[in-house]
Amino acid sequence: MDLYSNKLPIIIIIILVGILAFQVLSNEKSTTIIDSETCELYIEDFQFGGKKYLGEFDSKCLDFKNLNP
Repeated sequence: MDLYSNKLPIIIIIILVGILAFQVLSNEKSTTIIDSETCELYIEDFQFGGKKYLGEFDSKCLDFKNLNP
């Protein structure tokens, strides 16, 4: 394949888009979830198999808990 051909940039773009799509799909395994008891945000990561609390609280959840004692 000649370096100056018109097909080379298209092939490189297709390869880079494929790598980007793979990265996006593999990163969706860790998601941010709200703990229903404490309204604290945590990440459940399947690579190490546990929860990591972020030290942040969801304000809507706290407001809802205050309305329903």
